[in-house]
Amino acid sequence: MAGKYSKEMNEQKASDKNNNQVEFRIAKLNQVWEKAIRMQLPPVRLSELHSDLKIQEKDELQWKKLKAEGLDEDGEREAQLRRNFNIILAKFGMDGKKDTRTLDSNRLKDHDVKDGDTFEDPRLDKLWNKAKTSGKFSDEELQTLQREFHHHKDKINEYNIVMDTVSRTEEVHKNVITPLEGDMKEQVLHQKHADLKQRMRDLNQGFERLRKITHEGYGADSEFKEPRVIELWEMAKRSNLSEDELDSLKEELRHFETKVEKHQHYQEQLELSHQKLKHVEALGDKDHIMRNKEKYNVLAEKAREMGYKMKKHLQDLTNKISRNGLQHNEL
Repeated sequence: MAGKYSKEMNEQKASDKNNNQVEFRIAKLNQVWEKAIRMQLPPVRLSELHSDLKIQEKDELQWKKLKAEGLDEDGEREAQLRRNFNIILAKFGMDGKKDTRTLDSNRLKDHDVKDGDTFEDPRLDKLWNKAKTSGKFSDEELQTLQREFHHHKDKINEYNIVMDTVSRTEEVHKNVITPLEGDMKEQVLHQKHADLKQRMRDLNQGFERLRKITHEGYGADSEFKEPRVIELWEMAKRSNLSEDELDSLKEELRHFETKVEKHQHYQEQLELSHQKLKHVEALGDKDHIMRNKEKYNVLAEKAREMGYKMKKHLQDLTNKISRNGLQHNEL
């Protein structure tokens, strides 16, 4: 039977696309998208999923070209694609598991710092309570810090998802049939363990940063407010970049942060538009419903498009910094 990544399984036939407009060029991504619509995911979550699937589509189509050119012989890129796909499924509660690991990547209502807020991690909860009661932070700084804590919580959830896939691979590894098959599985397993180790390093460094800020407060030299941008800046400072390269990157990160804020603004507008549409639908005025539906569809399209551009830019920046020989301290 053809594998998940085979051409026959995943490429949509051109005739199908003409007869029945599909969202993605890869069948399994369309299946996920259609399932999400049936599940009636909230609009902002749906928009976020669309952007993630677009990035996955881009990466898989690039991988297919590499494969056709005889590259990725060790299957490392393919294994990474599988991991990314598993993370998407788990992130949106579509991996068939009844648990609480879904990533809360759209905290649109994080303008208020709530007393009962929890991060489902004792170390984070303890640190957050300390930060809230320390008197070191203004309301605005506390909101920024809260976003950083939620971002860290999402990274912990991603780590747990990857660890879960490693456990499953190890179970499969026990049922090896041939030595050749065993070597291939051993290689995939090794790559997954390397990925886990890297993620654990990043988590440790992220937590250390949160601990430092909680104790010392935000310094006057705090460059950025958006967690993803802060994370990239911290990565860059640990890398082998020269002062000039860091200055250039800092400017690029400022542009990227503006892009992130703009995307968040559109997500908030999409949420408001959805609420208004529900209200109008309840009143039953068809013309009014039609006008609001058109506005909502335009906003949904814009949010998806901006989400994709933002995530692609994030991917490009991460790769750019990684290529400059990051100096990681061994665990």
